[in-house]
Amino acid sequence: MEKLLIINPGSTSTKIAVYDGESPLFVESIPHSAEDLAKFDALVDQFEFRKDLVVETMNKHGVSVDDLTAIVARGGLLPPIEAGAYEVNEDMVWQLRYAPQHEHASNLGALIAYAISSKENIPAYIYDGVTVDEMMPILKVTGLPSMTRKGMGHNLNMRAAAMKYAKEHGKAYKDCTLIVVHLGGGISVSLHHDGKVADIINDEDGPFAPERAGSLPLFQVIDMMSSGKYDHKSAMKLVKSQGGLVAHLGTNDTRDVQRMIDEGDEHAKFIYEAMAMNVARNIAKEAPVVNGKVEAIVLTGGIAYSETFTKMVKERVEFIAPVVIYPGENEMESLALGGLRVLRGEEKAKTFVKVVNE
Repeated sequence: MEKLLIINPGSTSTKIAVYDGESPLFVESIPHSAEDLAKFDALVDQFEFRKDLVVETMNKHGVSVDDLTAIVARGGLLPPIEAGAYEVNEDMVWQLRYAPQHEHASNLGALIAYAISSKENIPAYIYDGVTVDEMMPILKVTGLPSMTRKGMGHNLNMRAAAMKYAKEHGKAYKDCTLIVVHLGGGISVSLHHDGKVADIINDEDGPFAPERAGSLPLFQVIDMMSSGKYDHKSAMKLVKSQGGLVAHLGTNDTRDVQRMIDEGDEHAKFIYEAMAMNVARNIAKEAPVVNGKVEAIVLTGGIAYSETFTKMVKERVEFIAPVVIYPGENEMESLALGGLRVLRGEEKAKTFVKVVNE
């Protein structure tokens, strides 16, 4: 038996699924209203509330906790980790509860998994966490020794897309050199080479996205932060959730943008093309890292369903390598397949050791 509970917490919902091998028995998104979440002072305080809802939803679908073989959760904002699976242990729970890199709903995934798995004495894992950092050291260097680039982005979906490409072409992931782009509320561009995520360009230094401001003119950012109008919290909110399409067009939904364009909105068309151009330019940045020897460029994520958008990107980058499109975020399936690789002995789960800041 290979029955896996998959847990993927988001800011306003918790997605869960139960898989029997590769087949989902059910997939459900449990919504959390603003009123429900307002009861909690800190995000970590939502843990028990969300855990109980996960168990209730399983019971509703006729699945008992003691039916499970393992649990796989989305990895939270841990200190830098390697790609692949990590067993959820006490160190990881401590790190996410008391010293995560940032506060993020995904931090709750391992906490919920550990609470359920410990009770039933079954293994729990995270897979391809947000903070996977396997970047080439030379790509971390910036113009200030005090600042280095960090690996952080949509690793789960991008690595899954890369492995899907490798499997479809009868190759091992480590033998493929690919540029993989996650197109969602945030956009990440990654280089997969020699079995690692060798580089990642995320919303800190990459293209703007439906909600993210992306890379910004540095001198103007310094002027903005010196104006007294923004503190750290409001500035982060501006660039993380009020930038990109939201700032330009008042929506984070590319389907709305497409409707605007279809109705003759030239400004919407211009901004949409500008976002595509941003993506294409950042894809091109990765090619020199491997001397232009790129096997394929893979576009994935929700926006990859947009033929208008993918066409604008494709026509600008296919001179580098053929473009392959795998639409959708596929996070639940990716987590399940990662867990199955561990259970089947195809991959060994790593051990996380907590990092205590002095």
